[in-house]
Amino acid sequence: MLYGIVLSALNATLAFVLKKVVVKALLFGGLFFVVHEFTGLAMEKLFPSNGATSLTNSFSSLTPEIWYFLDLTAVPLGVPMILSAYVSRFILRRIPIIG
Repeated sequence: MLYGIVLSALNATLAFVLKKVVVKALLFGGLFFVVHEFTGLAMEKLFPSNGATSLTNSFSSLTPEIWYFLDLTAVPLGVPMILSAYVSRFILRRIPIIG
């Protein structure tokens, strides 16, 4: 009797994990890969290496005081994070199962 209850609980737990958790983990892993690759592609398309001279000239006109505060607030680290978060939010809202 007790063996049947434990086996039933284990079967229900295993079914839940395989149906819900594993599928969503694989889906989110795939989404992470897509977002990671598309973010790099978007940055390459928005700021191509040969057209970056105007952007470089704009940043070279900044004073050292401004660079200090940009580095202090981790702007070079934060901008890719924010861009990736916006792309992730955009993609996740378009998926009917998750969003």
